[in-house]
Amino acid sequence: MDRIRIVGGNKLNGTIPISGAKNAALPLMIASLLTDETLILENVPRLADVAQLQRILGNHGVDIMAAGKRPGDHEYQGQTLHISAANIIDTTAPYELVSRMRASFWVIAPLLARMHEAKVSLPGGCAIGTRPVDLLIEALEKLGADITIDGGYVIARAPGGLKGAEIDFPKVTVSGTHVALMAATLAKGTTVITNAACEPEVLDVADCLNKMGARVSGAGTPRIVVEGVTKLHGARHTVLPDRIETGTYAMAVAMTGGDVQLNGARPELLQAALDVLTEAGAEISVNNEGIRVTRNGAGIRPVNVSTSPFPGFPTDLQAQFMALMTRAGGASHITETIFENRFMHVQELARFGARIHLDGETAIVEGIETLRGAPVMATDLRASVSLVIAALAAEGETMVNRVYHLDRGFERLEDKLSACGATIERLSG
Repeated sequence: MDRIRIVGGNKLNGTIPISGAKNAALPLMIASLLTDETLILENVPRLADVAQLQRILGNHGVDIMAAGKRPGDHEYQGQTLHISAANIIDTTAPYELVSRMRASFWVIAPLLARMHEAKVSLPGGCAIGTRPVDLLIEALEKLGADITIDGGYVIARAPGGLKGAEIDFPKVTVSGTHVALMAATLAKGTTVITNAACEPEVLDVADCLNKMGARVSGAGTPRIVVEGVTKLHGARHTVLPDRIETGTYAMAVAMTGGDVQLNGARPELLQAALDVLTEAGAEISVNNEGIRVTRNGAGIRPVNVSTSPFPGFPTDLQAQFMALMTRAGGASHITETIFENRFMHVQELARFGARIHLDGETAIVEGIETLRGAPVMATDLRASVSLVIAALAAEGETMVNRVYHLDRGFERLEDKLSACGATIERLSG
């Protein structure tokens, strides 16, 4: 099993290209099931989750071609996928495939909308709380699906097709919004989704669906209206840049000091996080290429943060920010409001000498001057990269174990960091 070795103490200086967003690429790939024509997705990141979803779609009979390099391509540019679901030969998504990644459960929506049936295993994926699928199932039932759960599988049928409905989510759910949005595109009549997630990735999926002939308005706001159509066609769409990767590298620069240009980053996708970083002592400037992050000389200031749905501070940057606060000049409070069990990184950060006290859903972080390298273990996707951020600033050597979590969401992390002066390498086996 691969490990990553880091020797801390180097400032980061240089340029990091931002990859396409994993959280948009996955639902965009799933949306290919809605049409029998080819969907071309550009700027798809090379990640373990993307490869796993390719296997899942292949099981349904989807053909996927990854275009080779073109003249002038940069080594970090995302891949272009040509996805053709012309003939769906199997509407079952088996446990052994779905259990590895929660987002793969979303195939239930396009399969049900287009084929009028689906049998999908209850999901697996990151161990952050329960993250139940009940809201997704309720949304599909409102659209007219008949749903039973048998032997760990959700069996959904809509013999006459789905019908437009009013879906009012009791709480904001990105998963539920994606599922309702995809299912509603081919439903008869109009669907109104209220208390919808406003995340940029939802808007990106809606933009792509509209290119495919869907009639979606209001995406990116709490009220989305979908007028159902009988058929969708192929399209070409470029995946938006990854705001979580952007925020992660911005926090790494704030942690180590230095000056890094984040090429391709879009500040409006993570303004709340950038504001928090500015409060903490980093300097953020926006330019034509993306975002420049610097911290030269100034110490790290403590900042209190509470996670919330977009446009608030993202839960997916909470662990990274906690790593940064371990070296702040004072105490900070970090409150997690989205997922339970999302403080699994606390005990691993403590191995660097960090002082963190948990009080319910709030972590109180007492900043210290010096972290010390240690052997640590990744527990989930976002927590694992918080250990990398801590290690970059720690004295001595850190060995991060179980880095397959990192490979699920960060494309060539060690290459991007070493290009900016970090002493970091992947050790195989």
